[in-house]
Amino acid sequence: MNPIVTTDGTRARITPRGEIDHDSLPPLTSAARALPPHVTELQWDMHHTTFMDIAGLHLLFDSTPHHPGLRTTVVNLHPQPLRLLLLAAETDPVSFDLTRLMPDTPSGITPWTVHPCP
Repeated sequence: MNPIVTTDGTRARITPRGEIDHDSLPPLTSAARALPPHVTELQWDMHHTTFMDIAGLHLLFDSTPHHPGLRTTVVNLHPQPLRLLLLAAETDPVSFDLTRLMPDTPSGITPWTVHPCP
């Protein structure tokens, strides 16, 4: 996978193209780790990602320890990745805090309160 990486000052956007799974995780993690140290905001744009498995959870929640203080958000989620995030948050809301990843998400959200776009 060759993600599209764009930077604008202290902001970066990484756009994966394809499914996020065990095989595609290393290049995505490498793209995040290669961000310049002055980047303080990372946005994952999932417009071209219709499927992700647990590797996507690792990517979104574990990929930034090398950038302390990096604010990470995700946008343009398709239904399946959104359902995975919601189920993970319901199972372990502390480890999978969607209010951090999706700041506009109200706390206490469950898969039954969010209706993904078709």
